[in-house]
Amino acid sequence: MMCMSATTPAPDYDAVIVGGGHNGLTAAAYLAKAGLSVAVLERLGSTGGAAVSKTAFTGLSARLSRYSYLVSLMPERIKEDLGLELTLARRRYSSYTPVPGDESGLGLLIDNGDPHITKDSFTRIGASDDAAAFSALNSDLLRVAEAMWPSVTEPLPTRSEAKARLNDDALWESVFERPIGELIESRLGDDLVRGVVATDALIGTFADTRDGDLAQNRCFLYHVIGGGTGDWDVPVGGMGQVTGQLADAARAAGAVILTGAEVSSISPDGEVRFTHEGAQRAVVGGTVLAGVAPYVLNRLLGKPEDRSERPEGAQVKVNLLLKRLPKLRDENIAAEAAFGGTFHINEKYSQLAQAYHEADQGEVPEILPCEIYCHSLTDPSILGPELAAQGAQTLTVFGLHVPDRLLTAENNDEMRARLQRAVLDSLNSVLAEPIEDVLMLDGEGNPCVETKTTLDLEEALAMPGGNIFHAPLSWPFAEDDEVLDTPAKRWGVATEHDRILLCGSGAVRGGGVSGIAGHNAAQAVLEALGRR
Repeated sequence: MMCMSATTPAPDYDAVIVGGGHNGLTAAAYLAKAGLSVAVLERLGSTGGAAVSKTAFTGLSARLSRYSYLVSLMPERIKEDLGLELTLARRRYSSYTPVPGDESGLGLLIDNGDPHITKDSFTRIGASDDAAAFSALNSDLLRVAEAMWPSVTEPLPTRSEAKARLNDDALWESVFERPIGELIESRLGDDLVRGVVATDALIGTFADTRDGDLAQNRCFLYHVIGGGTGDWDVPVGGMGQVTGQLADAARAAGAVILTGAEVSSISPDGEVRFTHEGAQRAVVGGTVLAGVAPYVLNRLLGKPEDRSERPEGAQVKVNLLLKRLPKLRDENIAAEAAFGGTFHINEKYSQLAQAYHEADQGEVPEILPCEIYCHSLTDPSILGPELAAQGAQTLTVFGLHVPDRLLTAENNDEMRARLQRAVLDSLNSVLAEPIEDVLMLDGEGNPCVETKTTLDLEEALAMPGGNIFHAPLSWPFAEDDEVLDTPAKRWGVATEHDRILLCGSGAVRGGGVSGIAGHNAAQAVLEALGRR
């Protein structure tokens, strides 16, 4: 029931969820399956948020995961609990990294299926001394993943408890107490090999690997712990399959999902006001779960805007549709192998540091570090039959060290074009042919290139500053002196108001397409009601 009243009435629903992204849908499904009455209010015309699949190019049947692209952090528990029939395809190749400036086009191929190929690749680029060290570092990071991962769908451990789970004081110090750059530099010697590792600390986070606040360490941690292995998998059918099934599970359990519902305010006593089909409406929840960024939640609560607290994204994303994979300079590497994992471009350790320095000085990096994901190689189902038969492929390019501070409403169009050019130039610098030569044309004769800046993300998805994590990432544990005296605090979803919980990526253990924050918010609600 929807109502409006000058005074706050009794709850219309046990839980009202603001935001129908993957976390909001996860929370809705859990709570509805537990027998609670649930309403989801989604601003856009469809659910899914950043985890959707859309046809991006006119007249061409390619459904791209336009914003989110891979799955690593979604726990198997969530898929089992909610009955999700998701197929996540494992990529054989971890990464390929051409040596920048090398005319022969040599590159480092990390082949998960054949360690001998990987070892030979280290030798070919002159980094044979790092082969064993790289393997040993990965083994150590696997131990970190195995220790940290089981806790992400449980009440927060304390820092001391998390440290005890790892049971390796030196490794703990390297990952959780000291800048991750120190670990990389102490274990690896080659500039390119160091860069391959360092990129996991910088994707979506504007930082230097040696920053003292350790924002880069937290980013690194979430990139290497997923599933207890750190593997990043491709959702078959596109990212929209993930959120589509979550929405189906929520509806099947009885949740009401209202799209086109733009929330204008939330009160501490659970009243949510919104606009739907041109009418002002309100609904009251016993608990309100906020799937929006904490910065947005504060605005909805009527707090004065503090720009110093505004999150900042640091990336540009470019989607491309190709006639075929481009030719490589390295004739010893098949394009299917190079693009079968993460394709690193101009991401030497020194290049990452230089790009950060230039961006920190207010400039677009002269050479933009980028990485590429080719969804269609692992999952051709996202292509229509005709495109698949032609050998078409999709590429998603993620440009690093492009902080939101470089963009304004006035320069966004100009910067979008400039950044798109920078991404294509960076890519062309390591290919044997211009990427423009293999771009498909859409139904209107335009090259199939789609570029999204941080401001574009904010406008489309209400992510402040284009921050893909909604807020600075937090450690997946509580500090030893934190007071964890409520279910919301124990699950890492508390706000200053008892009836309002975080259930989006801005929660503790949020970030990435995982459903973890939605799961944990639902568990906090159920624990408070004595349902767990």
